[in-house]
Amino acid sequence: MKKLNFPKYSFRFKNSENKVSIFDAIRKKFVILQPEEWVRQHCVQYLIEEKHYPKSLINVEKELKVNNLKKRYDIVIFNKDGSIHLIVECKAPKIKIKQDTFDQVARYNLALNATYLMVTNGLNHYYCVMDFKAEKYTFLKEIPDYKK
Repeated sequence: MKKLNFPKYSFRFKNSENKVSIFDAIRKKFVILQPEEWVRQHCVQYLIEEKHYPKSLINVEKELKVNNLKKRYDIVIFNKDGSIHLIVECKAPKIKIKQDTFDQVARYNLALNATYLMVTNGLNHYYCVMDFKAEKYTFLKEIPDYKK
């Protein structure tokens, strides 16, 4: 897999039927290693190791409804009260992040009302904070650390 713009992390792998799987510490199972999954697993480790978000507040690959359509988010971090702190949209490294990627995560956020948004392809990372009153987002240099 391609080297990503994240710190180096240790992962558990297994090979079965000529398919490589990576262990997802949040879902507690091995998942097929695809380019987007490689990015997602690095991002999860980044949020845990560098930004100190507790595993217990992180959710990965769940379904949500947006305008009665079933969609899947990549990573969500909850606040202790159950509201959503951060949505992360992960793309494979070969996918260029463009306006439609931000539009996708913003549409998801209509249903989720997260305070922060992150979009990454593993090489480039973009962070935003929501201003719900003005109905816009503002770019940040980085996502904030978890505050206890």
